[in-house]
Amino acid sequence: MESIRSLLGKTIELKISGYKIPIIGELIDVGSDILVLYSENRYIYTPVHHLQHMKVIEEAEDSSHVNKEPILDHAHISFRKMLMNARGIFTEIHLGGASSIHGYVTSIMNDYFLFYSPVHHTVYIPLHHVKYLSPYPPNMTPYDLSDSHFPVQPAAPTLSRNLEQQLEKFQNCLVVFDLGESPLKAGLLKKVDSHIIELIEAGGETILLHTDHIKSIHLP
Repeated sequence: MESIRSLLGKTIELKISGYKIPIIGELIDVGSDILVLYSENRYIYTPVHHLQHMKVIEEAEDSSHVNKEPILDHAHISFRKMLMNARGIFTEIHLGGASSIHGYVTSIMNDYFLFYSPVHHTVYIPLHHVKYLSPYPPNMTPYDLSDSHFPVQPAAPTLSRNLEQQLEKFQNCLVVFDLGESPLKAGLLKKVDSHIIELIEAGGETILLHTDHIKSIHLP
């Protein structure tokens, strides 16, 4: 990681998997498994394993007058710790492609976490599919809703320690995968066995999916 640490304080172009547009910003911090960029007045936290390439594009301008105090605590920084620190803070989570979701991290399990969105409500997100997370300033609320319209601490469902066990609880329930980006990713979850999901789509056809390629799950 020393080759990456040598770029601290420089303006870089970062290309991450599943995200078409390079992220340009100042490299602020480097953790054991995470990179932190300051871009367009926001902090962006991206797991290192999504890095495809990065390069210096120019020296960072002197921005000492800009308040860059991070919203999240950077002590002993890691991806899981940043998720824990983001609980209760209005945050954008990007899952690749056009899949971006806004709301709050509420619970973190072994290989997935719960995210509460005013649009999709409770969403189950595998840890390895998060391309980046970016907290909003403390004075911002989701979609400019008042606190009375948006519960920061929604009622928590009973959670399993890993995602496949949680999916088994949804057998014979209607589910939506990947925020409904495809009609083949919404239907009746019939069975989960050895990472293979059996899904019945609207027309009655059976679709088989692998859990490793599911970016998010929510119940309609």
